Amino acid sequence: MGADHDDRHHAPHPHGRALRLGVGGPVGSGKTALTAALCRALGRTLRLAVVTNDIYTTEDADFLRRAGVLDPGRIAAVQTGCCPHTAIRDDIAANLDAVETLEERFGPLDLVIVESGGDNLTATFSRGLADRQIFVLDVSGGDKVPRKGGPGVTTADLLVINKTDLAPMVGADLTVMSRDAAAVREGRPVLFTSIRQEPEAHAVAEWVIGVVEAWAHGHGTGPRGHGHDSGSPGPGHRAGSPGHSHDHTPV
Repeated sequence: MGADHDDRHHAPHPHGRALRLGVGGPVGSGKTALTAALCRALGRTLRLAVVTNDIYTTEDADFLRRAGVLDPGRIAAVQTGCCPHTAIRDDIAANLDAVETLEERFGPLDLVIVESGGDNLTATFSRGLADRQIFVLDVSGGDKVPRKGGPGVTTADLLVINKTDLAPMVGADLTVMSRDAAAVREGRPVLFTSIRQEPEAHAVAEWVIGVVEAWAHGHGTGPRGHGHDSGSPGPGHRAGSPGHSHDHTPV
């Protein structure tokens, strides 16, 4: 893992670069835990790198490096010094520089995950930075959050509702969250996760694999509806099964 280039054989990439996947969401929703889970699940089969965003620290990158989910050299940290959404939407230069540096050093890559700093429900990535976007909520915010909408909730390519095992403790109804998410997302997929109980977040990883495969074949759009749709998950599913993952890890 320490070599600058991955020797695995892959066909030339039709886009000429890796798919860039943005991971955004509010503070504490589990973005870094999800990024770690995707590295665990995908790092053995995909040529992968990560860019994290923190305002004044490198805390999220440091967490990923300590967790050993990826070669530390493949994890770059951006210190934004400003509101998180500014660095992923308005002035994306620092993130683009970090992505391009990783691709120059380790490329060709299949996937670069760009994790935003914690933001609010309006946070979205510039399409000049991220080709696809995951937005992460957690149930501790209450079951009303999906119906509040906001661009992150309504327009992200995938909505992940995390920390499902907290639902009974905070009085959140997962059926209500599933119904409301379906109403505001117009058919875009939703997955319920519990990363603490399923550290590789298999259902989310499956969705990402589908998007990467579509990108690798030159398709301009990801597989809408790949995986479980917003009507399928619910509180009756066993925690830790596909579509359910749970997170008490640092974010």
